[in-house]
Amino acid sequence: MPSRPVPELLAPAGSLDAVRAAVANGADAVYLGAERFNARDEGAQLSLGDLEQAVQLAHGRGARIYLTLNTLVKPHELIDALELLGEAIDRGIDAAIVQDIGLIRLIHRVFPGFELHGSTQMTVHDATGATLMHELGLRRVVLARENTIEDVRAIHTGVPGVELETFVHGALCISYSGQCYMSGMISERSANRGSCAQSCRKDYALTDDRTGATLDRGYLISARDLAAADHISELADAGVVCLKVEGRKKRPEYVATVTEAYRHYLGRLSRGEALEGAIDRRPDLVQIYSRGFTGGMFGGRAGRDYITREQPDNRGVPLGTVVAFVRGEVHLDLRETVAVGDGLGFEPPSGGASMGFTLSSIRTLRTSGGITRVAIPTRERVPVGWNVLRTSRRELLERARATYAGLERPLPSRRVRLDFRIFGSAGGPLRLVASAGGDSVTVLGEISLVPARMHGLDDAKLREQLGRLGETPFVLGSVDPAGLSEGLFVPVSELNRLRQQAVDDLTVKREWAESTRKAERRAAIEAAVSAITAGGPPHASQFTSNASGVPHHSTASAIDLPPYTLAAEVSSLEDARAALDAGAIELVLDVFLRHPLPPVSRVRALLEEAAARRIPLRLRLPTIVRPAERQQLDKWLALGTSLQTGHLGLVAELARAGREVVADYAVNAFNSHTAAELFALGACRVTLSIELTTDELAATAAPFAGRGLEVVTYGRPEGMTIEHCVLSAAFDREPATCRDLCVGKHPLVSLTDPAGYTFSVATDTDCRNRLLHSRPIEGSEFLPALWSAGLRHYRLLFNLPGDPVGDIVAAYRAALDALQTGTTYDTGRARALVGSAFTRGHFVRAV
Repeated sequence: MPSRPVPELLAPAGSLDAVRAAVANGADAVYLGAERFNARDEGAQLSLGDLEQAVQLAHGRGARIYLTLNTLVKPHELIDALELLGEAIDRGIDAAIVQDIGLIRLIHRVFPGFELHGSTQMTVHDATGATLMHELGLRRVVLARENTIEDVRAIHTGVPGVELETFVHGALCISYSGQCYMSGMISERSANRGSCAQSCRKDYALTDDRTGATLDRGYLISARDLAAADHISELADAGVVCLKVEGRKKRPEYVATVTEAYRHYLGRLSRGEALEGAIDRRPDLVQIYSRGFTGGMFGGRAGRDYITREQPDNRGVPLGTVVAFVRGEVHLDLRETVAVGDGLGFEPPSGGASMGFTLSSIRTLRTSGGITRVAIPTRERVPVGWNVLRTSRRELLERARATYAGLERPLPSRRVRLDFRIFGSAGGPLRLVASAGGDSVTVLGEISLVPARMHGLDDAKLREQLGRLGETPFVLGSVDPAGLSEGLFVPVSELNRLRQQAVDDLTVKREWAESTRKAERRAAIEAAVSAITAGGPPHASQFTSNASGVPHHSTASAIDLPPYTLAAEVSSLEDARAALDAGAIELVLDVFLRHPLPPVSRVRALLEEAAARRIPLRLRLPTIVRPAERQQLDKWLALGTSLQTGHLGLVAELARAGREVVADYAVNAFNSHTAAELFALGACRVTLSIELTTDELAATAAPFAGRGLEVVTYGRPEGMTIEHCVLSAAFDREPATCRDLCVGKHPLVSLTDPAGYTFSVATDTDCRNRLLHSRPIEGSEFLPALWSAGLRHYRLLFNLPGDPVGDIVAAYRAALDALQTGTTYDTGRARALVGSAFTRGHFVRAV
C-alpha cells in the first residue's frame, strides 16, 4: 500500500516541562502562549525567559514553535500586543497564531514576512473564508472543529494555496470558536479574550416554552473530548497539513502521552497502514484524560453521543461498583487492578455530583470470575451502587515523565559567541579586538609586552584566560593571535583585566544598540497603530444594489430621513411590520433564524412595502454557511436587497460583487484597525463587537468620527452558534432529519441553568442551534455617550416571539430624535418596558 503525505504533528504546551514532553515524544511543532493575548490566561502561558528556552529546546530537536496571539485586542492594547510579538520574535519563534484581522495587518506592517496562521477563533469553515485568510497574508488556517471531511476537501480544492490545520484530539468547544459570547455576558470572562468561564459545562434543563414540560436534563451542551485518530488518513488525503492536539492547560504527562500516541499513528500512516479503531487500542489516552471520546464531526453531524450528558469533567476508566461500606472501608468489585498512588473517582449511576481521592492503601478480599473485591480506607462514606473509575494511574504518569526526564533544560538565556583577535609586539601594549553579533570593541593594555622567560602567550594560554566568561552573556568563540608576535609575556592579571574590560565595553555597546533597536521598533509600532486608514465605508454609488432600491441615507433629504439610523432586526414578517409602524428607519430580516423558511414571495411583498415607505431592508445571512449550504442562499441573494452577515468571507465576496453588505457583530470588530480592514474589504457598515464598553466603542469610533459604525443597543445577541442540536439529542433522533420536532412538536424550547437563567434555543434553517442570551441588553441610558462619540447607527434585536417590538422601537426613536434636536426625552421609557429583566451588557462591564 503506497505511503501518504504525513501531516505535521502540533502539540500544546502551557509550561516549559510540557514543551520538553512534546518534543521528546515526537512533536513536529509546539504551540504556546507567552504572558498575554493568548486565549489561555490562567496557568497556561510561559514567561519570555521560558519562551526563549522553549525555542532553544525545540529547535535543538528539529521542531518549530508557534506563539498563540489569538485573542481580540482592544484599542489601547494594540501596542502592547505588537511589542510582545516583537519580544517573541527576538527569541526565535517560527510563527504566530492570530485571530484579530486588524492585528494581522499591523503585524504585516511592523514585521513584514513573518509567518502567520489564522486561529480557529476566526471561524473559517468554507472556501470563501479560507480565500480571505489567504488574501490577508496568512500561510495557514485552523479550520472550525465542526467541518466534515467533505468540507475540508472542498476548502482545499477551492483554496490550494493556503495550508489547512485541524484539531484531532482534546477538549471541544460546543460553540463555533469565535462565536461564543455567552461566557462574557454571564461572567465578564470573554471566550474571545482567553477567559472562558465554560458556561457549556453546566447542567441544564431543556424545556418546551409553550407547555413548560421538561424535555431533557443533564450536561446538554458539554461536548465529549475529541479523539479522531480513525480519521487521520482521510484528513491527510483531503489536504490537511497539520494535526493539532488541544491541551495547553493540561499537565506535561498528558502532553507526553497524547503526543506519543499520535506520533505512533502518523508512523502507521506513513507506512500505509489502516488506522480504524486506533483509539480503542490505546487505553492510556482514556486514562490520561477523557470526558468520554467522540470522533467529532468529520463524518457528519454527531448526535446524542456527542455530549457528556451525565458529567462535564474527566471520567477516567470505568472499573466496577461500590458493594459495601464497612467500618471506614469502602468495598469495591473491580474488573481491573488498582495500585497505591492511583486516583479513584466515584459517581452515582444516574449522574450528578461525584467524589474521589488518591489510593493510600489497598486490601484484597477475594478474586472470582475476573472480579476482584478490594477494601480501601476512606474518611467519606461512598454510597453502595455507585460506579468506580480510575481517574489517574500512577504507573502511566511515571512512564510519561520518564520519556522527557532525560531531556536537559537549555541554559536560561542565549549566550552569544565572542571572538577575539590579539595584537602586540615587544615594548608595546597588548591590544584585544572583541567581536560578538556584529558589534566589536578594542581595548589596550597598560603593561608593555616583554619577551617571555619561560612560557609565552600561546594559543592554550590565551583561550584559557579569555574563556573565563562565567555568568556573562558570552561564550568563547575563536581566538586569533595572528597579530601577536611570538614569545611575548604579560601577567595573567593584565590579560584578565583586558578580558573583563572588553566584556564590559561590549556589553554596554550591545545594550545601547539593543535599546536603540527596541526604541526604533516601538516607534514603528506606534506609527503603525496611529496610522489608521480613516476613510470609512465605501460610497453608496459603488453598490449595484442597496436597501431595496431606496436611496442611501447619505443622499436622502433631511426631511425624508433623520441623520441617524435605527435598525430593527426581526425574524418574522409580523414583527417587521410592527417595527415599520413604530418608526424603524431600517429593517433587518433574518429569515434563517428558525424553521420554516417563509416563502420568498412573502418576503418580496414586505420588501416592496418597506420600499413604499422609503425604509431600507437588509437580509441577514447566517454567520455559518458550510460548503454544501451555499447554493441554498442563491434564491435569497436574488432578491437584490442589502445584506448583513457575520461571515468574514461573505462580507468580502459579496461586497466585491457589488452588493451592499453590513458586517455583523460576529466579525468581532474590536478595534479601529479591524474596522478599517472591514471597510477595505467593502463593508458599507461595521457593527462593533458587543463585548466593548462605551469608552472602548468611542475609542474605536474616533478615527472615523463614528462614520459607518453601528452599535447593538437592545436585544438578545446569539450567545452561541452550535452545530449540535439539543432538541434532536433529547429525543435521540438523527440530526437534521427531525424537523417535525422544531417545526411542529416543540417549536420554542429553552435551556435553563442552575442559577435559573433561561436561554432560548432557536433551531435555524440549517438545523443549528443559536442560543439567545437569557435577558435582553437594554442600553438606552448610554445613547448620549454613544451619540457624543459620533456614532449614528443603532440596531435593536428582536428574535423571540412576543418581543415588544413596536414599543421598544418607538422608545428608541423618541430618544434619538431628542438627541438629534437637543431636547429632553423620557430616559426611562425603554427601561420601563423590560422591567428588571434586562442586562446592561458590556457597556459598563469590560471583558
